[in-house]
Amino acid sequence: MSNKEKSNSYKPDWHPENAGKEFAVKVVKGTDGQIKPLIKMNNNKKILEVDDYVQGVLNNDRTLLARTITLIESNSQTHHLLSQEVLNKLLPFTGKSLRVGITGVPGAGKSTFIEALGMFLIEQGLKVAVLAVDPSSTVTRGSILGDKTRMEKLSRETNCFIRPSPSSGTLGGVTRKSRETILVCEAAGFDVILIETVGVGQSEVTVRSMVDFFLLMMIAGAGDELQGIKKGVIELADVLLVNKSDGDNENKANIAKSEYSNALHYLQPATKGWTTKAYTCSSITGKGIPEIWNVIKDFEKNIKLSGVFEERRKEQSLQWIFSMIEESLKNEFYNNKNVKAEFPRIREDILRNNLVPTTAAEKLLKIFKSAK
Repeated sequence: MSNKEKSNSYKPDWHPENAGKEFAVKVVKGTDGQIKPLIKMNNNKKILEVDDYVQGVLNNDRTLLARTITLIESNSQTHHLLSQEVLNKLLPFTGKSLRVGITGVPGAGKSTFIEALGMFLIEQGLKVAVLAVDPSSTVTRGSILGDKTRMEKLSRETNCFIRPSPSSGTLGGVTRKSRETILVCEAAGFDVILIETVGVGQSEVTVRSMVDFFLLMMIAGAGDELQGIKKGVIELADVLLVNKSDGDNENKANIAKSEYSNALHYLQPATKGWTTKAYTCSSITGKGIPEIWNVIKDFEKNIKLSGVFEERRKEQSLQWIFSMIEESLKNEFYNNKNVKAEFPRIREDILRNNLVPTTAAEKLLKIFKSAK
């Protein structure tokens, strides 16, 4: 019987008497409870084992690279244990990239600069990974979805990999995931990892603690050039870069560069044996981009010769350990059922000035310790 004949011979279990084909509602008998999926799963897609992830990353398979990072970003305990096995096997293949942190005041053009620098590096035959770190996303639970659209040219390059910030979790969790993503990208063979700070406040310190070189982007023509950026953030930088040095703004950018250069004389350098200086560039025209890369390479050469590079990497690994321990203990404390039960009462006592905060903290810690 043809499909057409089957269609014409079809009889519903019920329909209005004397109704023609124009009647839309027909009733058929129920199913046996077995609901068949509308979309067939790809039978070739299997559950990945540790070695599948490891080989995929080492082969720079973009699909498996992305899946490995997704595994790392998962909040599932099972996924966490699996990701740690994967990372331990990848560890011998990490540490060979140059990690560059990029931050700046709002409107400085970080994404445009990253795209210009990334395109330049790819032209030099280098492989580039771009990661976004946003500790502030832990408040809004937001995800930085605009990275690929803001770096349209760069995202199309086969030798570039762009990954947004983890979209949720604690500050420590975001930091851990970002650090582990760096390791995965290094194992995948990327030569340069550009890490953009997307949040404000804590993000500069967070990124400084995971990179070799830290670049601070500034803008010109905004009145007092030192306004809008804290001294403490400038002290983290290995280079100050005034972007948008083109057209009518070029003269303003040069003036701003001079003002920043004068200010830097009064600050301690961020890296031992290196003098932080101010430069200008234009991400639109490309002017100054090769010069900035030469500065970064000079920095790498100098601190590797002096031993500061290796020393910083080791110190960052130790900081990572301590920060993870602190984050774990903090989570354990706040999730303790006895602490959670007692906290509302202590909170009320503090708000009514019936209890000193120091005493309150000691009481809560005592409750936590006694419950262990």
